[in-house]
Amino acid sequence: MATYAAGTGGKRSGSSSAIFAATTSGYHILRIHGYAGTKETPNGEYIKSHPFTIGGHCWTIRYYPNGYGSKSSDHISFFLELGESVAKAVKAQYQIRFVDQEEKKPLTSEPVTRFENQTTSGNAYFTKRQEFEKSEHLKDGSFAVRCDIVVIGDVRVEATASGSVAVPASDLHQHLGDLLRDEKGADVAFDVGGRTFSAHRCVLAARSPVFRAELFGAMKESDAAAGVVRVDDMEVRAFSGLLHFVYTDMFPETSKEEEGEEEEEDVMAQHLLVAADRYGMERLKLMCEDKLCKYIDVGTVAAILTLAEQHHCHGLKKACFEFLSSAANLRAAAASDGFKHLTSSCPSIMEEFVIMLGNLVL
Repeated sequence: MATYAAGTGGKRSGSSSAIFAATTSGYHILRIHGYAGTKETPNGEYIKSHPFTIGGHCWTIRYYPNGYGSKSSDHISFFLELGESVAKAVKAQYQIRFVDQEEKKPLTSEPVTRFENQTTSGNAYFTKRQEFEKSEHLKDGSFAVRCDIVVIGDVRVEATASGSVAVPASDLHQHLGDLLRDEKGADVAFDVGGRTFSAHRCVLAARSPVFRAELFGAMKESDAAAGVVRVDDMEVRAFSGLLHFVYTDMFPETSKEEEGEEEEEDVMAQHLLVAADRYGMERLKLMCEDKLCKYIDVGTVAAILTLAEQHHCHGLKKACFEFLSSAANLRAAAASDGFKHLTSSCPSIMEEFVIMLGNLVL
């Protein structure tokens, strides 16, 4: 006959715990325009990307057009650099590949690298230069690489309750997004480039001070009273993206079916920044600034800097200046038509930039 310890009532006690390794992931795309011009860089010397932040740490990509060292002089090399001083080594997994190249293996299967103060890690034999110049990766004298990073944070152990209830994340943005798509209860329409968008006055007014003034305030337009508002000087996809953000608080996704998806996001961010500034939507404007910071290179810096000046984007302008503070980047950018146009059309920017360079020299 079975026996039980006194007072237990025959029940087994149980408990559980879980180990969590905190991780933060992200990626940076580095575009090299005018590849032939970068080949003048001597062996062992590099051109840096614009700094970017992943996992709370500042990173840069080093591009060695003629190899990292004498043994790799017939190769192109890429290295990832931790561009800051840290009290504790940063552990990360990373992978650098061509943008148009399939992922060779899952990023999580890459070895964990410890980055000390401003240390680097990379591939001196990323691609053989002669083979690369005949490959499809080089298009119209330009190419791009993508660096994916997973930063590994602290490991923690937590007790878990067996009777806990899992609370799902908020899906309010999905419901409001459905409301926009279904157009149920819509009470205002917008005519943008011949296309009509239906929306809800109260939602628009709650999200944008400009919409609030146009639809309910002293700025109320006569055509708004009739239920149709004409929007001039704005592209259809920019207004569509603006409405998507109004209802979901999320940056609109670009179409993955079209070629040049990354370029599509770049262009979308520029148009949306203009729309966000027009309708007083500061969070969307800052999101566009943040995305455009990742697209700053010698071929785009002039256009992005002009946009930043026109729409008072101080953070974006600062990022452009930081990129141009590199002598190699400045030389390459100064040779472009866009930079020459910037010099003549926005002399105040150039004066400010010259002052900043003077302060760096001092």
